[in-house]
Amino acid sequence: MNSRDIKLRKAKISDYKTTVELTREAFWNHYVPGCDEHYLLHIIRDADSFINELDIVAEIDGKIVGNIVYTKGKLVTDDGTCHEVVSFGPLAVLPEYQGKGIGGMLIEHTKAMAKELGYKAILIYGDPDYYSRFGFTAAEKFKIGTADNMYAAALLAIELLPGALSYISGRFVDDAIYNIDEAAAKEFDKAFEQKELMDNLSTQKRFLQLLEMKTPRYELF
Repeated sequence: MNSRDIKLRKAKISDYKTTVELTREAFWNHYVPGCDEHYLLHIIRDADSFINELDIVAEIDGKIVGNIVYTKGKLVTDDGTCHEVVSFGPLAVLPEYQGKGIGGMLIEHTKAMAKELGYKAILIYGDPDYYSRFGFTAAEKFKIGTADNMYAAALLAIELLPGALSYISGRFVDDAIYNIDEAAAKEFDKAFEQKELMDNLSTQKRFLQLLEMKTPRYELF
């Protein structure tokens, strides 16, 4: 597929239903049996942390095949100082279009946009085997841990402004919107066509492996 065939543009309100459906297709059975990322996308656009300018879709021949959204988060240093950063997710591409570079295009495009908007760093949770292709590295390199003060293999960071994270040591706290109410997510999913739940898939095993790859940071004073 030629990248010139892929159009990236700002999402419109009229795209919201399509992107929610797309996200369900992209994540179904990926991390766990079923998924709740489509519910997350449904509620994230109403969150105070949502960055409307960075809600971008990928189109091919007028069909939306991918979507990425961003929220504001914060780094809380070990002395209690807060620094604003941004995070993205869900990042979704329809299964039949995965492996064609669309996700990478959405990442690189929005990285540049986020920098232009004045944001200094992006922190995400994801598989380092994938996101390292786009310049993300272990947040531990910057002495940044999770909200519960752990170094995690899945916590990744990239500086948009060189040196932005060099002298910040602390914990990444993403928006509370990511603490999904599982009961609400299941209720929301009832409005969609029923899909088969599958377990013990390779992507699910990798997810569990990453969850276990944590080590404690030093004690806070």
